[in-house]
Amino acid sequence: MSAAEFLDTNVLLYAYDHGALQKQSIAREFVRRAAAGEYVISVQVLAEFSATLLHRFKVPMTPAMMISILDSLSTVRVVLLDEELVRRAVEAHVQYSVHFYDGMILAAQRASCPRILSEDLNAGKEYFGIKVEKPFA
Repeated sequence: MSAAEFLDTNVLLYAYDHGALQKQSIAREFVRRAAAGEYVISVQVLAEFSATLLHRFKVPMTPAMMISILDSLSTVRVVLLDEELVRRAVEAHVQYSVHFYDGMILAAQRASCPRILSEDLNAGKEYFGIKVEKPFA
């Protein structure tokens, strides 16, 4: 089995976005496959995802709904944050001129991810040997 690939926050968000049905369908398949071990996320992705659903969605999730969603994601492999990951994020910021929080995503190399699926990072570019691809292309 090949190494798991990394899902950025926007992929999870589209799984719950009723305003973009085509992307929602694709994103839900990514989430299903993540629960089966094919994709990895990070604590940062879970935090951004939760904050967006609770505070910035057109119709915010209730805390109870958010907890239920997080429970449904409990089988997804999660890259934990620590001082080494933060340091690598700073290195990404310097080396690639990306925002610090995008550097946190790029630090997913710790999980040996060969690819990051993201709408926020530059598709086709490699960072630390990890290729970025658009998930909905």
